[in-house]
Amino acid sequence: MAHDKDYWVERLQLQPHPEGGFYRETYRAGLLFPKNSLPEAYGGDRVASTAIYFLLTGAAFSAFHRIRSDELWHFYDGSALIIHVIEPQGHYREIRLGRDLDRGEAPQAVVPAGCWFGASLPGKDERDYALVGCTVAPGFDFTDFEMAQREELVEAYPQHKNIIEKLTR
Repeated sequence: MAHDKDYWVERLQLQPHPEGGFYRETYRAGLLFPKNSLPEAYGGDRVASTAIYFLLTGAAFSAFHRIRSDELWHFYDGSALIIHVIEPQGHYREIRLGRDLDRGEAPQAVVPAGCWFGASLPGKDERDYALVGCTVAPGFDFTDFEMAQREELVEAYPQHKNIIEKLTR
């Protein structure tokens, strides 16, 4: 049975996400890591792991951002999703998340902590969507989230100006 974006947004009770798309947190671990057991970059205690549903449509994008933890992406339904990654040293790569292994897609992928990343669909048809999940460990906290500023990111990585301009607001 084929579903559309509205089906998933309604059935999974997704809400607009600050970086673009829709989401809902589905898991927040009960295990807490105290601040003194974490690297200095973490400003406080963190749960061991968190997970969300994330849905992106063809006309939308997830804006470049970075977090202090690794983020594991899982593909569930819809079109392939392209995760755009700029590593701290400046290397750019695309991860194709999806089911078509023969086309270079993977059903899971990791974005390492500290990388700038955003996401988009290959096409711009608003009817297209990708439903994915994201698991973060140590768990996600908005104090660990940084939205990219277009001018600053272009200044740091001028060789990636085109993709930065497409995936920033």
